[in-house]
Amino acid sequence: MLRTITLGSCVSVQGLVVGNTPDGKLMVRVDDKTFVGYPVTVGRA
Repeated sequence: MLRTITLGSCVSVQGLVVGNTPDGKLMVRVDDKTFVGYPVTVGRA
């Protein structure tokens, strides 16, 4: 599943989910790199 995570206040990464961490972060893979960050929530108007 494709998900977007935030790595900092201004940096986001979108990739395939490869796992979760106990503190609520997601691990996503982009090419050969894995990033860990908080998932972006969808705001509804």
